[in-house]
Amino acid sequence: MDKQANNYEPRTTNCELPACGSWFSLQTFFVFVCCFFICSLLLQAEEVVVNGMAAVVNNQVITFSQVRELVAAQEKAAAQMYQGKQLEDKIKEIRQAAMRDLIDRALILQEFKKKEFSIPEYYVDDAIQKIIREEFGGDRTAFLKTLQAQGFSLSRFRQSQKDKMIVQVMRSSKLKENYVVSPVKVRSYYEKNHEAYATPEQVKLRMIVLHEGDPNNPDGSKKTMAEEIRQKIAGGAEFDRMAQMYSEDSTQDSGGDWGWVEKKTLNSTLSNTAFSMKAGEVSPVIELDHSYYILMVEAVKKASVKPYAEVQREIEQSLIEQEKLKAQERWVQGLRDKAYIKIL
Repeated sequence: MDKQANNYEPRTTNCELPACGSWFSLQTFFVFVCCFFICSLLLQAEEVVVNGMAAVVNNQVITFSQVRELVAAQEKAAAQMYQGKQLEDKIKEIRQAAMRDLIDRALILQEFKKKEFSIPEYYVDDAIQKIIREEFGGDRTAFLKTLQAQGFSLSRFRQSQKDKMIVQVMRSSKLKENYVVSPVKVRSYYEKNHEAYATPEQVKLRMIVLHEGDPNNPDGSKKTMAEEIRQKIAGGAEFDRMAQMYSEDSTQDSGGDWGWVEKKTLNSTLSNTAFSMKAGEVSPVIELDHSYYILMVEAVKKASVKPYAEVQREIEQSLIEQEKLKAQERWVQGLRDKAYIKIL
């Protein structure tokens, strides 16, 4: 025992503070772990927001990702047409419409399930085969690659197509076999929407355009040329031939042919001239914004309104479609009234 005691050396190393370098390493490690933990929480929080609940329809959740998927193409198109506050308002409108569509779809699918209806699987198979045939030329590989690029699995796409079919079938099932619109209602619609069946006055126009080389220092050469061209036409030269040779606008190759135009198509100065001319007439040279115009009216169409007999059937079909939409909306509104819907 004494020998063992004499040879015993207490180990104090583990109880001493580590050297400065080791202590710094531990601090760094500790900070790294804390940062990693915090970042993980932030990422999880972001994921919850991105893929969180946008609405609840009875016991079904509609996520933000579903809304974004539905509006992506529309928002992209809106961004090319609007800016600032207008863009914000348009995007808000698009998203609200998408939310309504998703809620209605959820209600209809739930009603389908509640009624214990079913759609044969071969209906879905046929629908997918039609898409492959018509949109991908029968190339199934190209179809699958497109799905993959869009982030869709085949099973998910299949379910999407099935849901669309269910919604369509359920909506159609709520329509009556025959809708009848009274002749009085058809005639009344025609009278109230008279302008929709009116054709404004038109002229079939050809045009020769010459632009002054330097608007700030015009030398009058193009005006002189325009006058000479006008004289040649008056002397029997063909207008379309002169346009092909001298005109400087986009219709040069077609002999200055603008086709049938309405008054609102042209600048007011040109429009007033063109619509005061008779068929076959050629205008004098018109000077406008450092350019010179020569017009020729080939034909004239007076303003007219389609007679009632000609549009009666068209109006009747339109009113029937409106009645069908109203019937479907009443049915869906009934589903909404009975459901628990919470937009978050």
